[in-house]
Amino acid sequence: MLDTLPRRELAGLPVCVTTPDEAVTAICDTALSGRGADIHLANSYVVSLAHRDPAYHRLLAEGAAVLPDGKPLTWASRLLPGARLSQVRGPSLFDDLMDKGRERGIRHYLLGNTDEVLADLRAELERRYPGVTIVGSHKSYFRPLTPAELAAQDADIRAADPDIVWVGLGTPLQDAETRRIARELGKVAIGVGVVFDFVAGRKPVAPRIMTTLGIEWLFRLLSEPKRLWRRYLIGNAVFLRAAFGPRRRTATASG
Repeated sequence: MLDTLPRRELAGLPVCVTTPDEAVTAICDTALSGRGADIHLANSYVVSLAHRDPAYHRLLAEGAAVLPDGKPLTWASRLLPGARLSQVRGPSLFDDLMDKGRERGIRHYLLGNTDEVLADLRAELERRYPGVTIVGSHKSYFRPLTPAELAAQDADIRAADPDIVWVGLGTPLQDAETRRIARELGKVAIGVGVVFDFVAGRKPVAPRIMTTLGIEWLFRLLSEPKRLWRRYLIGNAVFLRAAFGPRRRTATASG
């Protein structure tokens, strides 16, 4: 279960100390228990946003689990007192839960992006993982939902009755939505950002060597420089200040 995973503080956030396999097992156990849980994947950009926005920081800190998605978080944990972190990379977590979740009958719902991307994503998942159970999907409107749109989306999720809702709305919007889904619909919800585009073949994936070296961010920056330069160049500097600067005082929860 997610609430049994140990935590360590990094930049004021209670980050889970876990291996990828342990994370998969804990998420499956929690999903099948029928308990809602919001799971947040933290990289240096997420930490930098949380450092600058107290409300966002509190949202993450009070969530069911913050997983160390970015390699820089694992490096920082080796230079600071406390337990060392192991990377739980978002795209790999998505694949592993689709794969290993088949053995336990995990039911998945895909929320976000466009109808076309969702159709390609579902087809690719069913090709990669025969027998995977995708019980529904719902596109993003790329704007705040009206009450009627939100009610229709929630009704569709309830009718599909998934164990896990995957939320691909981008940071920080997806973190607020995972919190809402966990609390209001009682589902495990995981924000995975651009992963939908990766698996659907809409955006290129970094070569394995860049992932291993922890410079996947550089590949993404070079792929979309106009959109991402501020996120990575400024965000990385803020991350270093958040991780190694004066410790901020904040309330945290263990899930």
